[in-house]
Amino acid sequence: MASASFLGLLVLVALVSAASAQLSPTFYDTSCPNAMSTIKSAVNAAVAQEARMGASLLRLHFHDCFVHGCDASVLLNDMNGEQFTAPNMKSLRGFGVIDNIKAQIEALCPQTVSCADILAVAARDSVVALGGPTWTVPLGRRDSTMSFPAEALTDLPAPTSSLQELIAAFKNKNNLDPTDMVALSGAHTIGQARCTTFRDHLGESNINSTFAASLRGICPAAQSASTDDNLAPLDVTTPNTFDNAYYSNLLSQRGLLHSDQELFNNGSTDNVVRNFASNPAAFSSAFATAMVKMGNISPLTGTQGQIRLSCSKVN
Repeated sequence: MASASFLGLLVLVALVSAASAQLSPTFYDTSCPNAMSTIKSAVNAAVAQEARMGASLLRLHFHDCFVHGCDASVLLNDMNGEQFTAPNMKSLRGFGVIDNIKAQIEALCPQTVSCADILAVAARDSVVALGGPTWTVPLGRRDSTMSFPAEALTDLPAPTSSLQELIAAFKNKNNLDPTDMVALSGAHTIGQARCTTFRDHLGESNINSTFAASLRGICPAAQSASTDDNLAPLDVTTPNTFDNAYYSNLLSQRGLLHSDQELFNNGSTDNVVRNFASNPAAFSSAFATAMVKMGNISPLTGTQGQIRLSCSKVN
């Protein structure tokens, strides 16, 4: 009997452990019922003040999840951390908005809502604020106590990536498939990019010549400190609206980044791009599905990590 009881206890422990690792959309319903509305109000205010902030908050979540999972490690303000690596420095923004949301939520429910969950919800609310689809965000992530700069250098897809490199980079993260990759790339229907990220693409053969010429005023061929940080919209058609115009742009070779145009360049994802360009509902559905999959990349749950009091530093 003793051994049977012990076995039963082991099964119970395993079940509890499995349950603690499961994210749930109702995670804060009792512990912090006003958390979601607080995040939404703050995001709406920030996006109303500056439309680009919606893209910046969405990108923060992406850059968090692709480096060691969705654990808010990207928010740690450490000179040797992720924020100061080449893919992120001078590029990531929105930290102040997240800090403001965190302060409001701490006042409501001390040390209850993680920064990682705030990022995930703020990304969704940013998309909605700019006219895009909504989705149910599973919650219960916890915050990392470390930053992972080496992984930021290796795991974040570069704007120079080939199609095969993009497919491989996404497959390595929760097995995101090529359709997920093309859908998530549609986040480039909003936001802006720095000249340094698209200068070389302007001289490539698979870009509309008129489009390239129009960008040379912002981003001349010669590298220069005075122009490197000049900005251009990733979607020249509707830069502040979350829609499917990004894919229509690719069909006419008006992808701003090399990695954008790789999605439609006589390769295996051409038909996915065509589908999203002609079918807004298909894109919205695929994007929502892919965002949930991305949000499930290696979350810390249960007693792992911590709930940071301030998103920029460990407790």
